[in-house]
Amino acid sequence: MEEHKLAKTGTTTVGIVCKDGIILAADRKMTLGGMIVSNKKFQKVIILNEELALTIAGLVSDIQLLVKLIKAQIKLDELRKGKKIKVKEVANLLSNLVYSNARKFSSIPGITGFLLGGKDNEGFYLYELGMDGSLTKFDDYATDGSGMLFATGVLEANYKQNMTIDEGVKLAVKAINASIQRDTASGCGVDVITITKDGTTKAFEQSLDTRLSA
Repeated sequence: MEEHKLAKTGTTTVGIVCKDGIILAADRKMTLGGMIVSNKKFQKVIILNEELALTIAGLVSDIQLLVKLIKAQIKLDELRKGKKIKVKEVANLLSNLVYSNARKFSSIPGITGFLLGGKDNEGFYLYELGMDGSLTKFDDYATDGSGMLFATGVLEANYKQNMTIDEGVKLAVKAINASIQRDTASGCGVDVITITKDGTTKAFEQSLDTRLSA
């Protein structure tokens, strides 16, 4: 397969830690090699279960494989242990999968980026998983993808400790919007998911219609 035919998400993803939960958000644009928009409604925030969710960035085929694997691994581990798996354990499992995927021999590099948000009986957590398998925990916010520089500027200027979920959702939309305005690989809309004591919920979604009419 020629490189320009590879499906990539381009992407801006955002994770925000609030006093009562985690916010995960992303745009919707998927491209072929960063040149052609192939999907304007691609979901880049994925609910794994009622306690866990992911944002995705990178090569779509690798992302889809890793998401299937981590979903299966979570169910398997919970069946074996007879209890809910901790967020840190899921982060380490996914980190190992990303590490192995990035280092396997292939003519197509396995480039992925994830933000993992979740809750367990110890609290709420936000992790970033780099394309090399690195794992970083954040207690404020994180962003990934081609539009991360634009989103980071908004988050740096507006984030504050102990934000409410409503404030976090508004900030996430503002950060994604800043990226959509300037990053050519991000766009077409935004999806926001919240993780609170009540579970994982889609809190906001909006499509952007750029068609012209005379």
